[in-house]
Amino acid sequence: MSDGPLRGIRVLEFSVIVAAPFCGCILSDLGADVVKVEALGGDPHRNMGAIIPGLGKRFQSLNRGKRSLAVDLSTPEGRDVIYRIIPDFDVVTVNYRIGVPERLGIDYESLRKRNPKLIYCQISGFGSGGPLKNRAGTDIVGVAYSGLMVGEAKVDANGLPLGITSSSVADYCAGFSAAAAINAALVNRERTGVGQKIETSLLRAALAIQDTAVMREPVSDAASRDPMVEGIRRLRANRAPYTDIIEARSRGRGQRAALKGYYGGYQTGDGQFIVLGALTPATRNAARRVMGITDDQSDSPDFDAMDPQNIAAGEARWERIRQLMLTRPLDEWVQDFEAAGVPCSPVNVPEEMSEDPQVVALGMMTELIHPLTGPQRVVGPVAVMSETPVQIQGPAPVVGGDTVAVLREHGLNDQEIDALVAQKVVGVSNS
Repeated sequence: MSDGPLRGIRVLEFSVIVAAPFCGCILSDLGADVVKVEALGGDPHRNMGAIIPGLGKRFQSLNRGKRSLAVDLSTPEGRDVIYRIIPDFDVVTVNYRIGVPERLGIDYESLRKRNPKLIYCQISGFGSGGPLKNRAGTDIVGVAYSGLMVGEAKVDANGLPLGITSSSVADYCAGFSAAAAINAALVNRERTGVGQKIETSLLRAALAIQDTAVMREPVSDAASRDPMVEGIRRLRANRAPYTDIIEARSRGRGQRAALKGYYGGYQTGDGQFIVLGALTPATRNAARRVMGITDDQSDSPDFDAMDPQNIAAGEARWERIRQLMLTRPLDEWVQDFEAAGVPCSPVNVPEEMSEDPQVVALGMMTELIHPLTGPQRVVGPVAVMSETPVQIQGPAPVVGGDTVAVLREHGLNDQEIDALVAQKVVGVSNS
């Protein structure tokens, strides 16, 4: 049993793909007993990129530390299994498409009747109301609809919109948000004895991390946002290429001219890459000293970020720094910038990060042994706690690997379980 802060909390997870599974990982790391309810054939995500059937690498990473209960929810008998065990659970998480929980009989109202103190968290693409509530929402859809895709300004070889390919940002942010809300609801229930329903969505999470871009404020909007949006609307009306829309947005955000050159990436003289992250006048001045730049006035009090001449000067400064970075190797630049207090970093490849000295020094990776795939190292909990240690509770389960144990814990005897298996209402692992 875990000594984490959520020890003793039981979570029943109805999930596929990313958002709810990631939320479940966080809760499990914090000590909760997370039981993932799967169809008899398992979460469809199990076989994405799988070398071993049913145990794709991404599935394993998103479902570590959980137990698997395989139930056919399409049958009355399967729903009855859930109804029988639900009084013992504290939390339910669901990220099925809107309407599916109701069809399966695992919606909030159905489960609350059997457990009035239940905390029920629903994650969807666009929320449970509004004109788009029934629209399917995967990460790339949420990223596109929320504007995050345009904000990233990435295009493919044909100049068409390209998603954030490195990570399912909206999914993971929704998972973080759900975990935070669930913990808050648990605190409230401890005080009041009252459960509740929580809702979040990919749209809500993606908007939250674009705060200032989505925010409306009349003074600054009149100066920059409104003219830029009007220009984009004209481009759309004229069927302009996507790249023109990105360029118009970039020009309209001229307030970033002061950062041009001091916040971004470059190639160094040895063929490697570095990013600078100087966001304050102090760190930009330090960067200027390292690079020998003495003629930049972009941090002076009267600097007009919207002046076309200043925007052009920012572009010229970026090109000047780009050429300068090619004159020295990465390690020398990093050493000098760090000594001056300038935020900077080499551009690392994620597949190499498990051996990174900083990651190793802080114990950010966890060693696990999977019964089928063997030794593995996974990214550990997203936070550490001094008094209630958090930890990964084990590798990802095989389909139905914990069905018998879970049902026994919740009062079903072996004869009942054998009958459910024979009727193909529940599934058990063959391994």
